[in-house]
Amino acid sequence: MTSDVQSGPSSALAQAQAAYADVQARGLKLNMQRGQPADADFDLSNDLLAALGPADTHLDGLDLRNYPGGVAGLPSARALFGAYLDLKPENMVVWNNASLELQSYVLTFALLHGLRGGQPWVGSRPKMIVTTPGYDRHFLLLQTLGFELLTVDMQPDGPDVAAIERLAAGDPTVKGVLFVPTYSNPGGESISAEKARHLAGLNAAAPDFTIFADDAYRVHHLSADPAEQDTPVNLVALCRDAGHPDRAFVFASTSKVTFAGAGLGFVGSSEDNIRWLSGYLNALSIGPNKLEQARHVKFLQGYSGGLDGLMAAHAALIAPKFRAVDEVLAGELGQDGRYARWTSPRGGYFISLDTTEPVADRVVALAEAAGVSLTPAGATYPAGKDPHNRNIRLAPTRPPVAEVYEAMRAVATCVRLATEEHRAR
Repeated sequence: MTSDVQSGPSSALAQAQAAYADVQARGLKLNMQRGQPADADFDLSNDLLAALGPADTHLDGLDLRNYPGGVAGLPSARALFGAYLDLKPENMVVWNNASLELQSYVLTFALLHGLRGGQPWVGSRPKMIVTTPGYDRHFLLLQTLGFELLTVDMQPDGPDVAAIERLAAGDPTVKGVLFVPTYSNPGGESISAEKARHLAGLNAAAPDFTIFADDAYRVHHLSADPAEQDTPVNLVALCRDAGHPDRAFVFASTSKVTFAGAGLGFVGSSEDNIRWLSGYLNALSIGPNKLEQARHVKFLQGYSGGLDGLMAAHAALIAPKFRAVDEVLAGELGQDGRYARWTSPRGGYFISLDTTEPVADRVVALAEAAGVSLTPAGATYPAGKDPHNRNIRLAPTRPPVAEVYEAMRAVATCVRLATEEHRAR
């Protein structure tokens, strides 16, 4: 083999190795692993702590300190978060911190008792459709409850609904689909109105086929300009209009709106489904934390510009971090797909990066050795196994902007090195 044939790839590899050695020498200690708000985001809601005073013991004609009040939540909270999901108060249950808890309740009750007068799911070895790449906590919850997972691709305009219909139409044990409809985790894609209508009306062998929509990022736009935002869909209304009024449960929370560790989870669905869910919640609990619900109602209603004003303030903090990721990746890796491609979402909390070569695990390992913690390779697939070994979820929201720039320069260096190593084999 002549020297000029060797010069291209060996030179690129040598350059990547030298650049990586420089990154290691910096002694970095940076974390872009989990999608958490920054302290500055939490600070926007610090007045929540003082939203209720000693005299604020009653709301909606109820004594917030006592038991009565109902398991579906305070009327004011149901109205506020119903507006959040574009639903009426009677279509809502507002519960305690974390929508994932509500998801687990609905799925568990379906397993034990069935939905809409149907048979319990637990005896049918039920299957659930999920999107990939997707949210690791969805996979963990479903697998812990005993569901077999079937995967479909997440596309630029939302899930592959045609694939969902093929799976659902041919097998009555396929009980539903769980996905993020707005600014999905990790790619930031949103389902189109056309796909949402198709999903609402698709043919399914199971009469109780159900859409479980985790709308966690519904209001998490990166711009306050509506022209630069994705438009959320109303799956509950679409299912009603398609002749399947009980088909959808839509979950959300204030975890990344106010405080991640002290927020409210809520779910919207048909009135019949809300009565069904409330009946089982009534057996589990006297009711949710009414004081926390009242606190959120007072705080969000009193915020300048309301919820939209608060989310615009979040966007002003978070958008520069997303721009930093895009700027560094484009500058360091180019936009021709030689090393990687990535999403540029208009909202949400994550960016999805796909390496050109099957080297995602190597990139994550190199980054860890250089002091940059990333979400484990494969985490965006069930059982942590990415069949293509290409996807990496990037979470830029927690670190300061300067650290995002530094971390992404290191990640880009790791992508180049892992790619050149693979190509040199």
